[in-house]
Amino acid sequence: MRRLACAWALWLAWAPANAMSFLPGLAVPWPETGPTPAALDAGVVDAVLVKKSQRRLYLMHGGRPVRTYRISLGTAPVGHKERRGDNRTPEGHYVLDWRNPRSRFTRSLHISYPNAADRANAQRNGWDPGGMIMIHGQPRAGANAALQDAVRDTDWTEGCIAVSNPAIMEIWRATPNGTPIEIRP
Repeated sequence: MRRLACAWALWLAWAPANAMSFLPGLAVPWPETGPTPAALDAGVVDAVLVKKSQRRLYLMHGGRPVRTYRISLGTAPVGHKERRGDNRTPEGHYVLDWRNPRSRFTRSLHISYPNAADRANAQRNGWDPGGMIMIHGQPRAGANAALQDAVRDTDWTEGCIAVSNPAIMEIWRATPNGTPIEIRP
């Protein structure tokens, strides 16, 4: 049993981050004594934290992570989203403000990008800031069958934050509308 635990720990430490991006059930408890997915329904989560460089999304309570998930980002992941079509994921403080149960990517939670500062920056530069930035699951098989295999190994969105389908189901239940989200580089 100890050898199996050591092998698993080594694999997690050395596996390429993108190799773990959409493994079923990759919602890893943090810390180990964190709540079970069912306990997350009880309103444990008070914020979401995304660390783009780590490719991780954390469900937070009282400033401490209670669950973590592997994520994929926009195809140009470095830097803050400035305009439509730049394929960047925004950075900063936002809110999960509405949800779509019939998204073409399983389910999706809308991030309140662009905020006032994003709109002002885009206006100064004569750009459209873009929008419709979501946390979402994998593409639905019927709507985007060609993407099913491609999304497992890379940053593939147009600026959204993508997680596995089991992960989006947990995040959906744990984060009511109005949940703050901070996205860090």
